[in-house]
Amino acid sequence: MTTVPPPTDTTRWRCTLCGNLTRFDVTRSSKVVEYVHLDLAGEPKVEEREVLSETIESVRCRWCNAVDQVELVDRPGADS
Repeated sequence: MTTVPPPTDTTRWRCTLCGNLTRFDVTRSSKVVEYVHLDLAGEPKVEEREVLSETIESVRCRWCNAVDQVELVDRPGADS
């Protein structure tokens, strides 16, 4: 399995098939530590969340349904 690099402050995703820049379904795996507070009725609420690791497994374009056809391109106006 190849991982997909996440966008940065100076890059963004672009579908290589249709050119989509804005709509993607992202499948990711995360390892997190959460502080969960239960109220007196037993309803949980996550009050703190620390991401220990995260991997993007796949990215699917919402426009053309292509899977893992994403490239990183420069954001307009981003200082390189």
